[in-house]
Amino acid sequence: MNLQDGIDKAGSPMRMLWKPGAQPWNPEVVEKEYVGWRDEQKAWHEGVAISDLSHHMYDLFIEGPDATKLLAAVSANNYEKFAIGQAKQIVPVNADGLIVTDGILLRRGEQEYTLSGVPASQHWVQWHGERGGYDVRFRTDPSSAFRAPSGDPVLFRYQLQGPQAQELVESVFGGPLPPTKFFHTADVTLDGRTFRALRHGMAGQPGYEFIGDGADAPYVKEALLKAGEKFGLVHVGALAYTTASVESGWIPSPTPAIYTHPELAEYRRWLPFFGIEGQRPLHGSFYSDDIEDYYVTPYELGYGRLIHLDHEFLGREALRKARDSVRFQKVTLVFDNDDAREFLEGDNGFVLSYARNRIETKDGLAGTTYHTASLAPYDAVIALSLVDAEHATPGTRVEVVWGDHPGAGTPADAELGLPRIRATVQPAPYNEHARTQYRRD
Repeated sequence: MNLQDGIDKAGSPMRMLWKPGAQPWNPEVVEKEYVGWRDEQKAWHEGVAISDLSHHMYDLFIEGPDATKLLAAVSANNYEKFAIGQAKQIVPVNADGLIVTDGILLRRGEQEYTLSGVPASQHWVQWHGERGGYDVRFRTDPSSAFRAPSGDPVLFRYQLQGPQAQELVESVFGGPLPPTKFFHTADVTLDGRTFRALRHGMAGQPGYEFIGDGADAPYVKEALLKAGEKFGLVHVGALAYTTASVESGWIPSPTPAIYTHPELAEYRRWLPFFGIEGQRPLHGSFYSDDIEDYYVTPYELGYGRLIHLDHEFLGREALRKARDSVRFQKVTLVFDNDDAREFLEGDNGFVLSYARNRIETKDGLAGTTYHTASLAPYDAVIALSLVDAEHATPGTRVEVVWGDHPGAGTPADAELGLPRIRATVQPAPYNEHARTQYRRD
């Protein structure tokens, strides 16, 4: 069964995807908590934390003489200054300049890349590569949610982050790693095992992501954990890990703009129904019968710095026009603590939601939430959101309508008696270091 079959059977994309009460996604395989979500969050702010990212990443390995040509044709990024060993956020858009979903692209060689993350971008690149006759080869390693039960990840990914991360890394490797720019990699060796160290960290905190052969995973992880004992290294569980993007300003999984365009009918028939595009639910108090009301441009997600219009690519002219007509601005909403305690129910005090909830002022709808979570270091529940530019000034007071619209058959603006949570607009990223210092070098 393919995605188009699913849409046809349901009657519309929204009838297929709208699932009130949908439970939030958590990374696969890793424990939900190791020492408690609060202490795990605090560790990457105050000490040092390790996160196992090996299982929830979906990898597409792209190789061949036309690899760069293909990527440049389907994304808005600059490839002329893309160094071997560098990583960047890929920005693929459809013909109307609307985002398909971003991913992390690592250049491993002159014509060798790994595209990781939510598989919507991987599907997009592979389909265009196969359909367009490019001289490229593809290999996939699905996330553990889609991998055969007996299979192990091809790559391990362990992230060390926090103020003590550098000191811990130096103790493991016997000294400083080679000087590395932000989002670039260096080859490192540990007891004869060679792998990559990608310099970056979640939530703006210092750190590295170590990426290597899955066969070396147990040894490398054990070495990091053992060396980390004297630093108070904290293992981050699935609950805490999902919250880092809220404070760092990254919106995960925007709705792929692929469900309605007539020219993409062939693509929808190529996509499986039981994949990210057919199964990632939509819910919340903001509802529309038209899924195009959930589409956004990369400018509205804050990706303008990644867009280069000086080469031909799908959606280029539409993006050129979209640059001057940005509807939304990315912000952080800080919920009123009294309202949060009264209306939000969380397991062990933990709140996590990807609901598209209405953000309102006295004048009506002002925007929608995208990712809401408890952040213990700030003693707050915060929501990464998109709002109209006129309501994006820090300090603006708004209300979040919390809960789920029932979906088709009920007016979008129906009064449902849902709780209203007071909130204050603040910048995104919310973390000051991520906002002001993260990419300086």
